[in-house]
Amino acid sequence: MRLDKFLCDALGATRKEATKIIKSGDVTVDGVIQKSGAFKVTEESSVEWQDREVCMQGPRYIMLFKPDGFVCSHEDGFNHTAFMLLDEVKMENLHFAGRLDVDTTGLVLITDDGQWSHRITSPKHKCAKTYRVWLADPVQPNYQQAFEEGIELRNEKAPTLPAQLEIIDDNEVLLTIHEGKYHQVKRMFAALGNKVEGLHRESVGEIVLDEMLEPGEYRYLTQEEIDSVWKK
Repeated sequence: MRLDKFLCDALGATRKEATKIIKSGDVTVDGVIQKSGAFKVTEESSVEWQDREVCMQGPRYIMLFKPDGFVCSHEDGFNHTAFMLLDEVKMENLHFAGRLDVDTTGLVLITDDGQWSHRITSPKHKCAKTYRVWLADPVQPNYQQAFEEGIELRNEKAPTLPAQLEIIDDNEVLLTIHEGKYHQVKRMFAALGNKVEGLHRESVGEIVLDEMLEPGEYRYLTQEEIDSVWKK
């Protein structure tokens, strides 16, 4: 992780403030004064500012815009892991609060707070996830009612929970589901005789993908976004 980003995260400083702190000459890494924000800090590094140790504070809550071609896991033998997109220390402590398929893009939440992520992923909490879906064939008149009533999926004992479908145009919809079965969105449309050509997650609960982020970029969640998970 870059030294300036480390100070931003540890001190709650802006990038401009962190740069000013570093250039003051009061920051040392492993006992050596560092005046470059690009200096790399590792998990073993000892960072001090004005002779006081600076440490990462508390749990981390991250919003990532996952691009196509990345998997939500620490290791994969075939595809790039989305963790490659992060510049963080103690990466082994982080996990995904709900995964996306390798070819699905959009909002991914990453944290080291197990209770927080459980609130998102546990079926009993029915956390809403909204996806933008592009379909091979046009939307049919019965789709909205079918999603609201629940759809029978192969190898599942019960139909899906009621889902909300908003039609954008003939081949594009917004779908909000409240569970997270394996390949659920793709399987739901397949059960209706259609095929998902593109899938993009826009929100999880009240947390909406930041429109300022480009694919592959991330930022820390605001306190309001973090707290929203505990509502209900």
